[in-house]
Amino acid sequence: MTKKSLKNELDSCDVYVFDQNKVNEIKPRVGEVEGVELLFKALSDATRLKICYALTLEDELCVCDVANIIGSTTATASHHLRLLRNMGLAKYRKKGKMVFYSLADEHVHQLVSIALIHSKEE
Repeated sequence: MTKKSLKNELDSCDVYVFDQNKVNEIKPRVGEVEGVELLFKALSDATRLKICYALTLEDELCVCDVANIIGSTTATASHHLRLLRNMGLAKYRKKGKMVFYSLADEHVHQLVSIALIHSKEE
């Protein structure tokens, strides 16, 4: 028996039996996560994740700062920042001809920080 087939045997039930009480309790609630996938979709892009991480390190960055940090044009940085803003992950303020971005709230900061910590675990 190969490791692959052994793994397949270990990661699923040998019989189809379920706990009706657990199913009845949890099934109606799984819809509560609807829309959350969009948050993870926004953060699944490496560039946007780098931007969010940079915004955990500094409270506020202008578009030009972000472009230089991620090694892109200001147009590309602005595009990603706009998407993050539209997804509710970032907010911005305009000061004269400059636009400054920050994370929308502490929850976004925590998501990025926890993901980073988790990725470093063995």
